[in-house]
Amino acid sequence: MDGTGLAGRLALVTGGAGGIGRAIHADLAALGAEVIVADRDESASHRVDLADPAGIERLVRAAGPVDILVHNAGISVVDPFADSDPDSWDLMWKVNLRAPMQLTQGLLPGMTERGWGRLVFVSSDGARAGSGGEGAYAATKAGLFGLAKSLAREVARDGVTSNVVCPGPTDTAMVREVAERHPGLLDRLARQIPMRRIGRPDDVSALVAFLCTDRAGYITGQTLSVSGGITMQ
Repeated sequence: MDGTGLAGRLALVTGGAGGIGRAIHADLAALGAEVIVADRDESASHRVDLADPAGIERLVRAAGPVDILVHNAGISVVDPFADSDPDSWDLMWKVNLRAPMQLTQGLLPGMTERGWGRLVFVSSDGARAGSGGEGAYAATKAGLFGLAKSLAREVARDGVTSNVVCPGPTDTAMVREVAERHPGLLDRLARQIPMRRIGRPDDVSALVAFLCTDRAGYITGQTLSVSGGITMQ
């Protein structure tokens, strides 16, 4: 299919060393892109703490002419909001919202100058539809909606698209960690999903990769769920 190859494109994926991020990395590379994986994990191409603005500045300088920027990294602390720790709010705000803002600000000018770019923000269906115990997390991830849509309007004529992908319950290490503290959670989630299973990382990465291609060049400012039908908006 013409327009789906990414040969010659440089992509940067945050949180690209595990779960959904690893699947995104693999799919973009399979389409021919050169991929920089930015993560705290030792296996990353570029190790970075996204809570550290200075580390993000170094990443921008080191990355080079990035054409595709996928903001996949995220951190969640699950607690009833009334019991949540404001220190955890600050950490989630830094990683989930401030880091994407700073990284985009650093790399977007190069995209507009070259007349081509793809911004994909990985948010959450918990931010789109609400999720008990994730008030602060949902608030930080919901901020990506406004950022992505505003950017879509600002840079559409420069050949840059900006979209949001919202995974529903997906089998990742973060979800498994939460499930260990709440026995039976994954089964309960699966029963609520019309397809009767939670998502896989490659369910999400397939959409992200498509949005990065030329075939998706007329799609911008959109929020798309990958949720097995648990949310229909």
